[in-house]
Amino acid sequence: MERKKIRIAVVGVGNCASSLIQGIHYYRPRGAEECIGLLNYEVGGYRPGDIEVVAAFDIDKRKVGHDVNEAIFALPNCTQVFCADLPVSGVKVSMGKILDGYSEHMAQFADDRTFLPSSDAEPTQAEVVEQLKHAGVDVLMNYLPVGSQKASEFYAECALEAGCAFVNNIPVFIASNPEWAERFKMRNIPIIGDDIKAQLGATIVHRTLGNLFKMRGVKLERTYQLNTGGNTDFLNMLNRERLSSKKKSKTEAVQSAIPQRLDDVNIHVGPSDYVPWQNDNKVCFIRMEGKLFGDVAMNLEMRLSVEDSPNSAGVAIDTIRCAKVALDREMGGIVEVPSAFFCKHPPKQIPDDDSYAILMEEWV
Repeated sequence: MERKKIRIAVVGVGNCASSLIQGIHYYRPRGAEECIGLLNYEVGGYRPGDIEVVAAFDIDKRKVGHDVNEAIFALPNCTQVFCADLPVSGVKVSMGKILDGYSEHMAQFADDRTFLPSSDAEPTQAEVVEQLKHAGVDVLMNYLPVGSQKASEFYAECALEAGCAFVNNIPVFIASNPEWAERFKMRNIPIIGDDIKAQLGATIVHRTLGNLFKMRGVKLERTYQLNTGGNTDFLNMLNRERLSSKKKSKTEAVQSAIPQRLDDVNIHVGPSDYVPWQNDNKVCFIRMEGKLFGDVAMNLEMRLSVEDSPNSAGVAIDTIRCAKVALDREMGGIVEVPSAFFCKHPPKQIPDDDSYAILMEEWV
């Protein structure tokens, strides 16, 4: 008996999409006992291999017009290849809508480090909606660069018109914007967001340490989180004007895990610099200063090194399945618990232990 599929569309065929698509093929032939690195083998009866990409959009001429399983390995992508032998998918990457999805400062860098915009005509909203409908898309995944507010809103609008669930993986505020949330609710279409947490990344580790301080009675007085990386995401974020929502998203994710909010001067959480030779490796430095018993000072310093995009894909593969389960259950609007557990800036912050328990009981 053939298994039910989850048909997805990907906006932005970058490193994160590359890791996700590689992962779908990597896990497809494997049973539960072989699936190392997954939080859940099944979510609502769906396995990783049940996901298939049926539409994709990008603006880079090295990707537009190419089979998506070929395009995920094209420059400027630089993530680790862990599943290279992919079949031809038959899905061509379509030209996407540019809007603010491309920062002009990136033109200053070498070709293998930046986008090379395609000369193909940009699609209208009606054309994207028709393509999503024709492909029978269940879930639209937003992987646009940080700061792509207008472009993200364009694709959110397309999802609404096409009836697709929308997963907002980036730190522009769609799910956490009450007006957008209400629109998805009125159309009875699920939305998960905003800003995906990595499987074991800087934010979830920082939150866990903050919660540990709280549980052990340590007063946290100040903290920072500094991150460096060499992928296109970090290059894009050299334009500090595109960073405001990213910094807010990461900061709020940490603030929500500590008992008392820190003053702005005592907390710094955010991307720090672009180091080209790091490629998709992300290095995070966390420092936390506080007071123990007797008002005695202490500090903690930690260094975390991860491959950024597989770290994201380890969560994305569950958000896709939760979005499809929400569709099956005819749940419209914010999908609250998956948003809280999987995203940095959900509409409602829920402690990780609590959201995990509900997720395991009601979704898995």
